[in-house]
Amino acid sequence: MRVKVGDTVEVTAGKDRGVKAKVKAIDHDAGKVTVEGVNRVYKHVRKSQRNPQGGRLSMEMPLQMSNVAVVCSRCGKAARMGARIARDGSKERFCKKCGGSTGEISPPKGKKSEK
Repeated sequence: MRVKVGDTVEVTAGKDRGVKAKVKAIDHDAGKVTVEGVNRVYKHVRKSQRNPQGGRLSMEMPLQMSNVAVVCSRCGKAARMGARIARDGSKERFCKKCGGSTGEISPPKGKKSEK
């Protein structure tokens, strides 16, 4: 899936369905994404030097990457992203709904970049 840190995504499944927020972290090996303010859980913490108060800490847990859809910056809708080669030879992400470019993946290389 073509998700980057800082992308705005919409949650498509689970208790936070429909929420739009930014991606904080990605774990490509596990296929998980951490999104701001989504999938919050409580961790019970004992009193210590680090946490003199103790109690319950609210923290965000990762979501399955398949349960989020990238929100296109051009059309504003949650859509799948694709990859294509641009005219200058660079590789770019694009929205499959509106066809608009959402950013460059890699710079131009090969014969096309020399022109």
